Amino acid sequence: MKAVVYHGVGDIRLEDVPDPKIEAPTDAIVRITASAICGTDLHFVRGTFSGMKPGTILGHEAVGIVEELGEDVRNLQIGDRVVIPSTIACGNCSYCRSGYFAQCDVANPNGKEAGTAFYGGPAATGPFNGLQAEKARIPFANIGLVKLPPEISDDQAILLSDIFPTGYFGAEMAEIEAGDTVAVFGCGPVGQFAIASAKLLGAGRIFAIDQYDDRLRMAQRQGAEIIDFNREDPIETLKRLTGGIGVDRVIDAVGVDAEHGCCGGKPADGANADQNAKWQPGDAPSQALEWGVQCLAKAGTLSIIGVYPPDATTFPIGMAMNKNITMNMGNCHHRKYIPRLIEMIQARRIDPTKILTQVKPMSDVIAAFEAFDRREGGWIKVELKPQREGSNVHGSEETLVDEAVADTFPASDPTSMQNPR
Repeated sequence: MKAVVYHGVGDIRLEDVPDPKIEAPTDAIVRITASAICGTDLHFVRGTFSGMKPGTILGHEAVGIVEELGEDVRNLQIGDRVVIPSTIACGNCSYCRSGYFAQCDVANPNGKEAGTAFYGGPAATGPFNGLQAEKARIPFANIGLVKLPPEISDDQAILLSDIFPTGYFGAEMAEIEAGDTVAVFGCGPVGQFAIASAKLLGAGRIFAIDQYDDRLRMAQRQGAEIIDFNREDPIETLKRLTGGIGVDRVIDAVGVDAEHGCCGGKPADGANADQNAKWQPGDAPSQALEWGVQCLAKAGTLSIIGVYPPDATTFPIGMAMNKNITMNMGNCHHRKYIPRLIEMIQARRIDPTKILTQVKPMSDVIAAFEAFDRREGGWIKVELKPQREGSNVHGSEETLVDEAVADTFPASDPTSMQNPR
């Protein structure tokens, strides 16, 4: 079968690999009908999150059809259409039974203290082969697969695998109440779903902070008040627009790859301090985190869903402590939220496909990684199909199945990935 395989920083390849097999009675084999590229995948490819083992199949988002079942998977049948939660959980331990699926004591073979297990991640997460492939082995399949109703399309379901639950988790951790003023730092796909989820939870005002016009436009279409941090100081603007008080809640949907523009901060060595400068992990707090603490009102809440590596050790703790800030953070418990979000889609409270901007065949996956890494205009969320299909993205205002971009970044020449920025 074909799969996207990690070989080193800046080196990923679409290769033939052996088909997965049942290894335990709780396993299932799923034929993938849709997968996706996530910003977390870029952390691994860029090397900003270390520990990846060469030979690991990438990807942690997928929808598919059950092809094989272990004898102890008793709630599914062969032929069932399913969404795969990104994090892996056993369903039996005390953490899973309490809804903390991302902190499962059993799923990660590195031990109870090893942390979250998920598909296509570093050695510390398992590692488990990922879902950017034609087929995948799903451990603990009775928990690790959620059957989909027929009215939920693949385009909708692929967004339930990770980013919609993560955005909702971030909004819930922000402790949003009716009428609250919320700032979301980062308007990528998770940030867009954080904005949508803040609306679902009753936020009165939502500010969206980013530097990319297409992402800000999408946030504005959702009703958010947008701030381009390359054009104005976001903290001064937020304070001015909130009468000097600041916001009640902040969601960091950026993580370790935070960038900053005109408004200060410490760029990586040799980076342009005025445009797209990167923060070095471990040497300074993320710009998003620092801005988040600065713009919060006293006694506000900071929710962190952006990805940070275990060796990230700096944070503006003094400022946060002196403002009585509450902080909640962590990896999303996808299995907890997916059934609830399916019901919201069925009730037409939200159409997640408005966040989806590209559908690409698996044969163009390296080109898609290229464009996503460069943050090409309009490239916000990318769905991958094992076979080229003629259907468009349902409900999207930016259906950009753009062959010209694939021609610009041919799969045989992954140049920018060899020099991660």
